[in-house]
Amino acid sequence: MKEPMSLEGYDLLVKEFKFLLEVQKPEVVQEKLVAAAQGDRSENADYHAAKEKLRFIDKRLFFLNEMIQKSQIIDPSTFPHAKVGFGSTVKIVNLDTDEEEVYTLCGVLESEPENGLISIHSPLARALMGRGVNDDFKVQLPHAKKEYEILEIKYINIFSLKKNIRGENEFSFH
Repeated sequence: MKEPMSLEGYDLLVKEFKFLLEVQKPEVVQEKLVAAAQGDRSENADYHAAKEKLRFIDKRLFFLNEMIQKSQIIDPSTFPHAKVGFGSTVKIVNLDTDEEEVYTLCGVLESEPENGLISIHSPLARALMGRGVNDDFKVQLPHAKKEYEILEIKYINIFSLKKNIRGENEFSFH
């Protein structure tokens, strides 16, 4: 199954993959070699720590490689956003409470639900897809069924809304 994401999201995946493969893994392999040269591996904490780090790096590389291969890069800035789709920022109102909420639909690895960036696979995003302004819809959430109306649909760059953009420090396994 294809995994939609923005170009920035894809670039970040590739950046992390390259960093782990070309920088972090060789460093940890070297740590392991140095530790192994110290003799008895059975009680060598540095050796076991490096071995464990390598396992985590390899698992992450496998995951990132799968995501890169499944990725479907989408540029939401080219869509009219007359209807809700990938990259749409949507203002909705809860018809029971009159509370307004704003969400942006994005890829699963780009999502930050606490900041209004929700995966297109989430129940709310699936209920929003293809709808227009003034459309009412119901969605079954984990604890309740809620009814909303769409007030506004617009485009705002996903990465301009993100608060947790990972860099090399977050890529590393310490």
